[in-house]
Amino acid sequence: MLGRTMRAIVETQPDFISITYGASGSTQGASRSVVQRVAREHRVPALAHLTCVDQSCAELRTVIEGYLEDGVKDFLALRGDPPKGQADWRPHPDGLLYASDLVAFLRETAQAHGIDGLSVGVAAFPAQHAVERFRQTAIDVLRAKQEAGADFAITQVFYEVAHYTGLVEEARAQGVTMPIIPEVMPLVSAQRARRASQITDVPTPDVLVAALDAAATDDEARATGVQHATRLAQDLLDAGAPGIHVITFNRHDAAVELVDRLPLRGRVA
Repeated sequence: MLGRTMRAIVETQPDFISITYGASGSTQGASRSVVQRVAREHRVPALAHLTCVDQSCAELRTVIEGYLEDGVKDFLALRGDPPKGQADWRPHPDGLLYASDLVAFLRETAQAHGIDGLSVGVAAFPAQHAVERFRQTAIDVLRAKQEAGADFAITQVFYEVAHYTGLVEEARAQGVTMPIIPEVMPLVSAQRARRASQITDVPTPDVLVAALDAAATDDEARATGVQHATRLAQDLLDAGAPGIHVITFNRHDAAVELVDRLPLRGRVA
């Protein structure tokens, strides 16, 4: 199953394949195995995720060193969400507080081993920026990540082009120069749409949920979700986005169909 999924994704000619792991590093070992397999079997860079959640600096260093030993040089550095059952964010007593700290720690660890040429990505939050009381915080955090050594940002899921363009325009005005890549996730059922809202804390548009609910068959729902994602992605490209980070959400078929509908070859996927 994994091999078929990877082959299907590789055939879309992405610039990288992003490989996440569960909260608190719960699937970290499995994720490293996937990163190793991508590197071994394909010529597509694997973007390895790192988070600060429930990990001491010593544990993080071991994880980073393992990836570096594998030849991995592409990372997405995230603070991470609180583990299940924990209402608020609390750093490990011997860990890191912010994603910007993780960016700096990652680069310091690589430098200590004489390794350069890292590419470090971070998260950006268009939906947060769209809320007036969080707007400046979203920019301040993004700029801090850049100053710590981030090379690019990938957004969290959002559903309005204006949320992305508003974030980018204000970030540029305040000194954030790194590329900001929007994330698009084709939602193929109302159940997945509601689950995405729970995971990201970004409400899925009612009109999309209603359209997915109204679909008579699974195929019709899938077509509805891919069509919505295609419109959003194309509008983002038209608005100047440098590429699209496509989320599979365990449905690579919908993600591949989305990529096939877009002029993404040679851009970011």
